Amino acid sequence: MNYFCCQISNKVSKPILVIKFGTASITRENGDLDETVLAGIARQVAELHAQYHIVLVSSGAVAAGKQFLLQYSGTISERKAAAAIGNPLLLNKYSRYFAPYNIAVAQSLCERNHFSDRERFLQLKRTYEELWASNIIPIANENDVVSDTELKFSDNDELATLIAVGFGASLLLFSTSVAGVLDRDGKVVPKIDIIDQAALGLADKEKSALGLGGMVSKLTFARLATRMGIKVVIFGIRTQDGILNAIAEKTGTLCLPQPCSMPARRKWLASGSLVTGRVLIDSGAQEAILKRHSLLAVGVKEILEKFEGGEVIEMVNENNIAVAVGRARLSSDTLEKHGKQQNTEVAHADDIVLL
Repeated sequence: MNYFCCQISNKVSKPILVIKFGTASITRENGDLDETVLAGIARQVAELHAQYHIVLVSSGAVAAGKQFLLQYSGTISERKAAAAIGNPLLLNKYSRYFAPYNIAVAQSLCERNHFSDRERFLQLKRTYEELWASNIIPIANENDVVSDTELKFSDNDELATLIAVGFGASLLLFSTSVAGVLDRDGKVVPKIDIIDQAALGLADKEKSALGLGGMVSKLTFARLATRMGIKVVIFGIRTQDGILNAIAEKTGTLCLPQPCSMPARRKWLASGSLVTGRVLIDSGAQEAILKRHSLLAVGVKEILEKFEGGEVIEMVNENNIAVAVGRARLSSDTLEKHGKQQNTEVAHADDIVLL
């Protein structure tokens, strides 16, 4: 059986909720885990446990572990070492605060190829479904100890979004150290209908001193999630009952989901697959793709980045704007040698997702 045709397990019977906690949300300025915040997370999530299948995506391992390293300066190898120290510390704290509610947690250290390879992604989904079947909450984080620097997640905002889109979540929460998306006067924007350039312009370009992300990252990935039909709320973790009030749309910034009838495999292509090649297409090819036709070799003006058959490529128009991604049916070398033969198909319409 082709693994692209696998169906979602019957074990998934409740809506899926993904909550992402950034480093700045759950640590103090010195990098110590803020146990008051962790206790509040456990209390609120315990209230939601019966209603949702929940995934927590938690940063904080590097910040928690770096204090144990001598003369830490933030090099890649030091960050990996700090993560190796911090991951068990982080999970132990979560386990401790969920224990009074009789909720067990499980660690899920993820790498980018868990999402770029469809078969591995489905295996990850089935593992989460087994955990949910036993009322266990998975806590996901990037596997910084072994992640390839070239294939890392940009940050845990991306990881949370890939889980939410790939697993078909109905709701994605991004916790922050501020109260939500702020306007130019410093007031919380209560609702964003569509995350366009104007909305993205609200984000402060500065990143947290402790973490990798920031509001730019959250809005960028919220844009992807909402386009895939997922409701997103960006809220302040230190707001009273912030998680519960975010779900009730009483705090933070609500980003409305857009209509989306895309099947699961095409959602995966648009979000989880790892783009390895790029081609420049002409206006005729762009028009054909927008009409849901296949990409033919005659419409490829230039190979911008090489690729192999079966890999995912990005299709860029003459204005250098990415218009679609798709799974290539042939390699770039084959395209260069034989691509101009009549009706040579670079990517089939069923394997193309418009961006």
